[in-house]
Amino acid sequence: MKKIVTLMFIGLMSLSINAQDKVAIIEFESETIDYGTIEKGADGVRVFKFKNTGDAPLIISKVKSSCGCTVPKKPEEPIMPGENGEIEVKYDTNRVMPIRKTITVTSNAKRPTVALKIKGNVIDPSKNSVLEKKNKSVIEQQ
Repeated sequence: MKKIVTLMFIGLMSLSINAQDKVAIIEFESETIDYGTIEKGADGVRVFKFKNTGDAPLIISKVKSSCGCTVPKKPEEPIMPGENGEIEVKYDTNRVMPIRKTITVTSNAKRPTVALKIKGNVIDPSKNSVLEKKNKSVIEQQ
């Protein structure tokens, strides 16, 4: 009886070891997107492209932004080995300020959590900068 239990245990262990050999690997073209300097109301949609270089289907379970001004959209279907995928990010460009946001991607990949970054600066061209006024002489400002 002990031999049967031992053989069953060894068999189950070898099955679980073989099952763990297959893993999804997510590789992004870039983990940072730089919007540069953009105007208020400009198109705020950007795309993070990635590839599953592993040998198991990649399932992205959650994509979360560090604030409500950035809305990420994840793929709903599994990304098969060797296939490409995209995570779309939309930033609210009606907010005039520097952009420094993080998008956290959670998946079944070998690296289960990836922090993606967006950066840039949204300006309002109709507003004059305080620095521009400061550089003018007192006579020019009047």
